[in-house]
Amino acid sequence: MKPHHNLTPKTKLVFKFIFALGVWSFLVLGLIKINNDQMMPQQVIQEMPINSRLLLQKESKWTAAEGTPKTTERFMQMLTAEEVLVDNRNGIDDEQLVKDLESKLPSLPIEYWTKHKNVAPKKSGCAKYPSIFELEFNNIYWQTLKTTNGTFQLFGAYYDIRKNSRIGPAVRILGMIDRIQPKVQTYCQFWFDGQMEPYIVKTFEYKYIWYNKWGNYKQGIYQPYLIACQIPKLFKGLVPASVSIVENKCDTATNNLRVLYNRPEDDKKKGFAVCVKGLDFLYDDLSVRLVEWIELLNILGADKIFFYELQVHPNISKVLQHYQDEGKIHVTPLTLPGGQPNVPGFQHLYLSKKTNHKRQNELIPYNDCLYKNMYRYEFIALLDIDEVIMPKNDDMTWHDLMRRVLPKGLKIKNETYPSYNVRNVYFFDNWNHEHGWRRDIPKYMHMLQHVMRATNYTKPNQYVKCFHNPERVLTLHNHFPLACLGGTCQSFPISTEDAQLQHYRADCVRTLKKSCEDFKEHREEDTTIWKYKDELIERTMKTLDKLGFFINKSTLLKNSGKEYER
Repeated sequence: MKPHHNLTPKTKLVFKFIFALGVWSFLVLGLIKINNDQMMPQQVIQEMPINSRLLLQKESKWTAAEGTPKTTERFMQMLTAEEVLVDNRNGIDDEQLVKDLESKLPSLPIEYWTKHKNVAPKKSGCAKYPSIFELEFNNIYWQTLKTTNGTFQLFGAYYDIRKNSRIGPAVRILGMIDRIQPKVQTYCQFWFDGQMEPYIVKTFEYKYIWYNKWGNYKQGIYQPYLIACQIPKLFKGLVPASVSIVENKCDTATNNLRVLYNRPEDDKKKGFAVCVKGLDFLYDDLSVRLVEWIELLNILGADKIFFYELQVHPNISKVLQHYQDEGKIHVTPLTLPGGQPNVPGFQHLYLSKKTNHKRQNELIPYNDCLYKNMYRYEFIALLDIDEVIMPKNDDMTWHDLMRRVLPKGLKIKNETYPSYNVRNVYFFDNWNHEHGWRRDIPKYMHMLQHVMRATNYTKPNQYVKCFHNPERVLTLHNHFPLACLGGTCQSFPISTEDAQLQHYRADCVRTLKKSCEDFKEHREEDTTIWKYKDELIERTMKTLDKLGFFINKSTLLKNSGKEYER
């Protein structure tokens, strides 16, 4: 028999007291721990200086101020909660997924593949349609073709039926090849809606988007090319759904690019598009200057700005997202192809040290922007965010400027030019300190505050920026077209009496060191930009206020048009 252990009432009371004391101690220690965890981050934040990164990266945290008065009640609420706040929306269906993928990866023919993935070709053994799951991707946005003589990294494909093209309707494919003067014969496999088999043609040409005298003219380094394949007459008027490049006709392709044809339904073009190369500002918070720049370009008449993004500061991302939500800009994520680095920080270091590699990579977003928008806009300008094409005299917009310039060009040559170039002049960053801050302009308005410029312009055709006519240009470089349609690449020089390229920099570009001292020695005041002052200040302030850049927002907007105290 098991022995009986009878506890006296007094003993039972002692055990109950010890148990209650243990539970109470556990709760107290837990609350102290929670309270300390909350207090530490708050104390650290209070000791740190306020900056724009902290202003914009507001996180929802349980602070000590919230927890201290009702600690026990708050703890019990969390302990007994039956549910927490999570996203309980249903997953997206296939149709929504296709649309999402098309927006994130425009070169992927996901819609066409979805329609035809279960359709078997009539003949077997030759040029099967590649599954999107068997394509060879590189660094997210690139597709790869490996040949016996070089590797192709392909970025985008575009349907070209411009009337000045000597080869007729064609698909042009933008990418990089690790060969100079590629010798390998390749083929384009065109896939059309309603056709179970591809139509295969020889690649027409590899158009080099670079001058060999600029450097990096070596085998093994990825070089920018525009590859052309002619559309067969049998398919005249039909846009291929997708295209693959292969080395042998019957190869199952490792790449398949959606053919883009962005033509407006009403076939009417807007005025001006601006293209901005891959933004590489991971450590530089240029967000406020970017707001001023975007607002000024909107005032000047830019219908839309197309940004490409490598790595940027969080505040810049916030600005870009704001304007993209408003429909004023479009942002395309970008990576470097092949074995080039894409790790944040390392990529920035690579691009800052490998200047020629940087310049060659920039030609991809420039030309992608051209071909995506060649049917949408009358003119396309390639600008950096420290550059503005500034109309002079009574002209207030780019439309006013070009109405003045186009007739001048037609007097010389009875046709439109491929491009119209504007000469560069420097507005150096440190010159504002000598003439003082303008009290009627906010200090953070960099361009409005900097009105001292070099007296002399850079030489004609050097460091110019252009309004490009997309009907006439074939390939673009940062400063001018490299190849044109319907004749030579002659650019019309816009007189400095009509416009100038205002370039806001800390110093000259490296290649201008010899003449830079002259630019710095001779200077003059140029307040042309002030004709936009009131509107630009109001627009910029409203945007910065909306995005939370101001510490005290209550009275700032009321002071629009008045003097701003220090």
